[in-house]
Amino acid sequence: MILSRRSFIAASLALAGGKSLGAICAFPQSRGSVARQYHWSISTRALEKDPELLDIAHQAGVSEIWLAAFFYGHWPFTQESLGQWAKRIRQLGMAAQLINIPLGHPMMNPGAQKGGSLAAEFNLNSPPDHWRLGKTESGQPYSGVSLHEPATAENVDALKRLKHLRAKRLFLDDDFRLAISPGRIGGCFCGWHRERFLRQHGWNEHQWSDLLLEIKDRRYSRLVRAWITDVCDDLTHCFRAQAAAAPEIQLGPMIMFMGSEKAGIRLTDYAGVPVRVGEGMFDDRSFGTAKGKTDELFSALFHRRFIAPSLSWSETTAYPCDQLSAAHMAAKLVVSTLADVRHTLFMSGLDPFPKAHWERLGPEMRRQASFHKILAGHRPRGPFKHYWGERERWVGDDRPFSLFLATGVPFEVTSQPAAGGWTFLGNFDAQAVSEGQLKSRGTVFICRPEVAGAATLGRAVPESLEGLFEFKHQLRQQLASTPHLLEDAPAVCAWYPTAHSVLLWNLTAAKRTLTVTLKGRQWPVEVGPLGAELLTHSAFSRSR
Repeated sequence: MILSRRSFIAASLALAGGKSLGAICAFPQSRGSVARQYHWSISTRALEKDPELLDIAHQAGVSEIWLAAFFYGHWPFTQESLGQWAKRIRQLGMAAQLINIPLGHPMMNPGAQKGGSLAAEFNLNSPPDHWRLGKTESGQPYSGVSLHEPATAENVDALKRLKHLRAKRLFLDDDFRLAISPGRIGGCFCGWHRERFLRQHGWNEHQWSDLLLEIKDRRYSRLVRAWITDVCDDLTHCFRAQAAAAPEIQLGPMIMFMGSEKAGIRLTDYAGVPVRVGEGMFDDRSFGTAKGKTDELFSALFHRRFIAPSLSWSETTAYPCDQLSAAHMAAKLVVSTLADVRHTLFMSGLDPFPKAHWERLGPEMRRQASFHKILAGHRPRGPFKHYWGERERWVGDDRPFSLFLATGVPFEVTSQPAAGGWTFLGNFDAQAVSEGQLKSRGTVFICRPEVAGAATLGRAVPESLEGLFEFKHQLRQQLASTPHLLEDAPAVCAWYPTAHSVLLWNLTAAKRTLTVTLKGRQWPVEVGPLGAELLTHSAFSRSR
C-alpha cells in the first residue's frame, strides 16, 4: 500500500498505541528469497549445564547453532561431546556448524595471566608449549595472532578430524588475524620473520631499521607495503591450506573490527566464502554511545564492500557475556539490517548471555527480519558518503569519521571518492589527499579540524554531534530533495530509493518522534528507545 500523507500520519500516530508500522502497511515484495537468518555460537559445556537453552533459542528464531571446537592446539571439548550435541541440534530441526580459534587471542606477557576471554578452567589464552610466541616491534613476546610452524599444520589436522561431524560451515574466530589489536600494523617481528623478510626482498639490516621506524610513524612507504603484503600472503596461505583440507566444509574468516590489510586481512582474498563482518562494541559502555553505534555500523558497511550479502554474517557479540544488555543486543540487530548482512550470529564466548535476553530478542529478531525482507538487495543512497580508503586500510589507526551517520542525513558507501556529495575522511585518508595521492571526482572532502591543512583539503568539521548538526543546518537547501530528518537528534536515516523506503534508527535510550522531511513535506513517526522504524512511500523513490 502506498500511503497518502494523511494516512501516513494516522499510521504514525497509531505507533503510540504500540503497533508497529509493519502491522499497518502492506510493504512491497523484496527481491530474492528469505533475507535474514539467525545463528548462535555456544559451547557444549554451556549446553550441558543448561540443555533448555537450545529450545529457547530455537523458539526465538535461531536456525543454526555453531559449536566451539578446536582452540589453537587445544581440544577443550571431546569429539564425542561435539557429536552428541550436533545430533541433538539436528533433531530439533536446526543446523549444527562449527567455530575454531586457529591462532589464539592475543595476550601480552603470556604465562603471567590465566583465564581471560576463554575461561580460566581451560587455560586457553596460551598455546601449547611447542607453539612459538610472537614478538612485537620492540621485542616483547605475546601469544596468539602470529604464524609459526606448526600452527597451520595443526589447524589443517583439526579440520580433518572434524569432518565426521558433518558441519557444512566452519568459521575461524577473529583471532584469525596477524595484528594484536585494531589500528595496529601487524606481523610478527621475531628473528625468523625478520631474516625471511630481508632475504625474500634482498634487503639488509639498514632496511629493517628503516622499516621499524616507518611502521612506528605509520608511513605508507615501499618497505611498509612490502611487509604488509607478506603478512597478508601468510594469512591467506594459512586459510587456503585449511580450506583445502576439508573441501566439503565451507570455511570462512571472522574479521576483526575495521579489519583490513594492516592486520594481514586482504579482504579481496575472501570473496566467495562466508565472512563475519567486524564489530567491536561488545558491552554497554562501548556500544552505549552514539559514536560506539556509528563505529560499529561503519565497520559493517566497510566490510560489506567486499562481501556478498548472502555470504555475510554479523559478529553480534556480548563480552563479557553479561555486560551487554538485552536492549543493546536487540539494537545491534539494526546494524545488520542497514548493512544488508543476511545472517546474524549471536556470540558471548564460552558462556551464554543471560537467558532472559531471548524474551527481548525474539520479537525484535522477527521485526528486523520483516524489515530486511523489504530492503534486501537494495542499496542505501544519500549525499553523505561513507569511504574508507587504501591509506586507512594499510597504515591507519582505525578511527573512522563515523558520527555523520547519526545526523539523520542519508548516506551511501563508495569504494572510491564520489562524483558529488560530501565524503567524510579518516585522518590518514585526509593525509593522502594532502599528498596528492587521493583526489576528488567532485565530492567535497570533510576532515576533522585537527588534520594538518584540513581547510585546504575540503571542509573542516568537528566529529561531534554539535559540529555535525551545525554543518547539517548549513546544507538545508541542498538537502531539500533528499529525505532526511528534520530534528537534531542522534539517529540514522537510511534511504532506499529503489524500495521507496526510509529506515530510521533511534540511537538514544529515549522514545522520540522523528520527522522525515522531503521537498517541504513532513512525515512524523514515533520511534522507541534504541528502536527502528521502516517507512515506505512513493515520494521516497529517487528524487534527485
